Amino acid sequence: MKISKFKEYIVITLGIALVAFAIEYFQAPNNIAAGGVTGIAIILNAVIPSLSIGIVSLVLNVLLFIVAIIFIDGKFGVKTIYASVGLSLMIWVIEEFLKPVAITNDLMMATIFGALISAFGMAIVFNENASTGGTDILAKMLNIFFHIDIGKAILAVDFLITLVSALVFGVDVALYSMLSIILLGIIIDRVIEGFNVCKSIFIVSKKSEEISRYIIDTLDRGCTFLKGVGAYTGKESDILYAVLSRNQFIKLKKYIKEVDPEAFITVGEVHEVLGEGFNDIK
Repeated sequence: MKISKFKEYIVITLGIALVAFAIEYFQAPNNIAAGGVTGIAIILNAVIPSLSIGIVSLVLNVLLFIVAIIFIDGKFGVKTIYASVGLSLMIWVIEEFLKPVAITNDLMMATIFGALISAFGMAIVFNENASTGGTDILAKMLNIFFHIDIGKAILAVDFLITLVSALVFGVDVALYSMLSIILLGIIIDRVIEGFNVCKSIFIVSKKSEEISRYIIDTLDRGCTFLKGVGAYTGKESDILYAVLSRNQFIKLKKYIKEVDPEAFITVGEVHEVLGEGFNDIK
């Protein structure tokens, strides 16, 4: 296994560890069934305490993978299988050996911090092009057989789980579960955006050729020359355009300060970049 691949699995492991921690120390002890396979497992564990949340999650994930392969020709990446099975096993390990108790019994605090930690962990997993599987498969089946949009199908599945939790835990707790689901969706999007933020840069400089070579040769990024005309001077000039990571921009800024302190630079934040050297267009 290449070093880069090994690092990817380390990062995924960190992500599922955060999700497992949130489930076992915030959500499960407070009966917050925030959708997904783990939400179903929390409900079943409350009805039949001898059933481990981790084992139930593992069994349900395996069954859903089998159903997907049979009915929707499901093809899953190794990383998704690793994340799904790994999360279930990590939950089981925490239950079996650490005997977790709730960090807080305040439902609002448990909902907020459980969603925050879980969302951060799931965003880490998603950012590595993996997922924790689970009810996403049911949503995909609803999409194929009943032509329901994936987003709406996921909400429908999670809403159904929350409805069942209302019957088991009561309406008040179920409402906190619904709030947790809403927070998860919002926070995951924001965290992933934060992971992928890049700098969009326009540079007007007398040393544009040297700067472009630095971007290409040293930073290993592409750049583009645009033609511009100064409104005041009427002179033509090259405008250099590039998209860089935060760290690359810091290096470039130091370099420009050395070669042309009078350069004019504008910088904007870009939340998604698709194409060579960045994320694939999907």
